[in-house]
Amino acid sequence: MNLLIVVRKFVLFGLLVAVVLAKPRVAVGEEKGFEPLLGDNAPQLWRGYAKEGWPVGWELENGVLARVAGGGDIMTVEEYADFELRLDWKISPGGNSGIIYRISTGDEQPYYSGMEYQVLDDEKHSNGKNLLTSAGSLYDLYARSEAATTKVGDWNEARIVVRGNKIEHWLNGKKVVACEIGSDDWNSRLAKSKFATWPKFAKNRQGHISLQDHGNLVWYRNIRIKRLCEKK
Repeated sequence: MNLLIVVRKFVLFGLLVAVVLAKPRVAVGEEKGFEPLLGDNAPQLWRGYAKEGWPVGWELENGVLARVAGGGDIMTVEEYADFELRLDWKISPGGNSGIIYRISTGDEQPYYSGMEYQVLDDEKHSNGKNLLTSAGSLYDLYARSEAATTKVGDWNEARIVVRGNKIEHWLNGKKVVACEIGSDDWNSRLAKSKFATWPKFAKNRQGHISLQDHGNLVWYRNIRIKRLCEKK
């Protein structure tokens, strides 16, 4: 092969690689259909559970929402029915928190009505010894299918997809929970759980989303949500 042709192909390949590497990452909030929940208007999008206004103990700085002191759970002002929620979370050593969705107000705790995506340090917290209550699980009902957390102190990427009665939990790019409210499997698990006698649990077709104050340091960032239309 002609040496000049080889050189030209090599240069062209190098330019192509440079263009790909230089391509900017899609910014949070620019993903099609997603609404950012930690932008400049975050104080208008969140409130304390059973409280008015921004709760004490939660701080927002440089796009990172942190639970730094006791103040109770924080929740979205708006309610969501079918949605895809994406966010990053980071937990302190031995820490525990959760993302609770389709919650209603008026109860002592958000988890009396909503389902929980567990946020946890699996290694140092006792809940990590039980797969039903480990990070990424649908708390006390569906264990995550595999371990996928990063080391404590690093960020984890979470996705929660809720469409009608179908639920998916994702952890660092892996689908770790898939279930359906009202299915035989769901009903069997529910009957054996602590939620069996809770009249409001998992009954809402829409509700707020709450981040749990469980008494530990926890950080959230890049929170965004996409409203979905239920497939007929």
